[in-house]
Amino acid sequence: MGTLVTLHLPPGSPLADRPWVITIGSLGDREDWDPVVCGPYERDHAVALARAVVADDDLMAVVEPMLPLAGVDAIREEIELVRAQARDDTDPVDDLVAEPAGSGPPPDEPEPAEVRAGWRRIAARLAG
Repeated sequence: MGTLVTLHLPPGSPLADRPWVITIGSLGDREDWDPVVCGPYERDHAVALARAVVADDDLMAVVEPMLPLAGVDAIREEIELVRAQARDDTDPVDDLVAEPAGSGPPPDEPEPAEVRAGWRRIAARLAG
């Protein structure tokens, strides 16, 4: 059984609408291979796909949002914003959630057509 790590988002978080990626790698040091990075996906699709992939294998999946930033200045602004939030954070909360991928009911895996529809929605948001 593998492990899934992702961000715990508060209701209404704007990060939920971002594109998400899945990074899948070996759980521990048992195997030596480069991680596989997949995406972009809508968040629910990314979590369901990651759970399904690592449920029956000793793998770790990290599901995280992408920040499609168009240029060096935008990247630097995002870095400064995150740094400022970290300095001002008086109540540190662990936003990462790690859970055994096999816990709970089996995930509803999205069908490939659903994933492709999600890609079209992501592309429309990025282009709009």
